[in-house]
Amino acid sequence: MAYRFKRQIFGFMDLLRFKKMTAIRREKLASAPATPLPTTYRVNETARILHPGTQPATLTKVTLNTADTKTYTFKLSRPMFFRAGQYVAVRAKVGDSLVARPYAISSSPLTALNQSLVSVTVKKAGFFSNWLFDNAKEGDVMEIGDPSGEFYYESIKDSTNIVAIAGGSGITPFYSMAQALKEGSEDYHLTLIYGCKTEADIIFHKELDALVSDKFKVVYVLSDEKKEGYEHGFMNKELIKRYAPDNATVMLCGSNGMYKFVDGELKELGYNMLAVKHEPNCVGVRDVQDKTYKIKVTIRDKDYTVKANANETILVAMERAGLSVPSKCRAGGCGFCHSKLVKGKFSLAGADKRRLADAKFGYIHPCCSYPDSDMELIVPEG
Repeated sequence: MAYRFKRQIFGFMDLLRFKKMTAIRREKLASAPATPLPTTYRVNETARILHPGTQPATLTKVTLNTADTKTYTFKLSRPMFFRAGQYVAVRAKVGDSLVARPYAISSSPLTALNQSLVSVTVKKAGFFSNWLFDNAKEGDVMEIGDPSGEFYYESIKDSTNIVAIAGGSGITPFYSMAQALKEGSEDYHLTLIYGCKTEADIIFHKELDALVSDKFKVVYVLSDEKKEGYEHGFMNKELIKRYAPDNATVMLCGSNGMYKFVDGELKELGYNMLAVKHEPNCVGVRDVQDKTYKIKVTIRDKDYTVKANANETILVAMERAGLSVPSKCRAGGCGFCHSKLVKGKFSLAGADKRRLADAKFGYIHPCCSYPDSDMELIVPEG
C-alpha cells in the first residue's frame, strides 16, 4: 500500500516530518516482497499481436493449387491479428537482391491468431513470384511484414451483403473472407462471382464448395469453355444483376483489365463507384526507351550508388542492389516507403497518392516512381 502523507495543522511540522521521508522509504522497500517484477504485461502481449512488425517466418508447407499457382504456409514467430482481406509483404534474399512483394492472405484470421500460421497464394507471374514458385521449399526462413491494407468488410459503412468479384488469383482475399464467415470471426453475407478461363484454372475449387452456407454463395464463370453448372462468358452487368443482392457493397480483386471492364458494367447498373472497393495492384514496368541512371541513396549515415533502369521503379532498383528499404503495398497508397527527394526528376505510375505534405516538402514513393534522370534520395531503413 502506498504511503499516505497526512498534512499537519502547523506547516512547520510538515517540514520536520519531510526530513524523515528517506528513512520511511527505506523501511517500505525493506518490507516489500522479493518477488521479481513481471518481464511483460498483457497490454504488451496484445500490442505485439496487433502490431507484430516484420518477423522471421518458416515455410512449413507448399501446396500446388493449379498448374501455375501455389499456396505457401508460414509458421510465424508470434501470433498475428488481421482482418480477412488484408495482405502481408513476404521478403527474402534472391541472389544479391533483397526483395519483398505484397500478397493477400488466403488463410483464416483465427489460424494466424491461435496457431501462428499464415498462408499466401501466389500465381507464377513476375520476378519474385517466379522465384518462389521455382525455388521456395519447406524449411526456408523468410520475413513476413505487418498485415496491411483496407480491403476488408467495414461494418460502419459497408452493407451486410457483400458481392465479391474475383478474377483468377484474385480469389485469395475472398477465400480468407469465406473461411472467416465459417469460423465466426466475421459476420455478413458474401456472394462470390469468380471468373477463370477454364475449370482447371479455378483455385480452391473444392475448398470453396465446402464453405458454401447460408452466409456464403459462390458462382463460377468460365470465359473459355462451356460446362454444365458454370456460367459462361464475362462478368457483365446481366450476370452481376442476376446474382447481386440489392444494396450490396461490391469488392473487386483481379487484373487492371478486369477492373476497367467490371467498373463500366457497374456504372451502367447505377452503382456508386465511390463505394466500390478495388484491391490495388502492384506497379509494374513502363514502356519507355531503355536508359540507365545513377541514384545516390542515403540510408542513415551510409551512402550507396544504385543503377536504375528507366522502365522500372526506383524501389526495384534499390532492391536489385541488395539494399534493405521499406516496402509494403507497392502501389503508392500506404506511404510506407516514402523517401526524401534531394534532386532529380521522376514520373509517377497512375494517380499521385502522396499526402499533400509529402508532395509539398519533396517526398516521393519509390514503389510507384520511375527515374527520369540521375537522382539523389534519403531513404528510411527497411
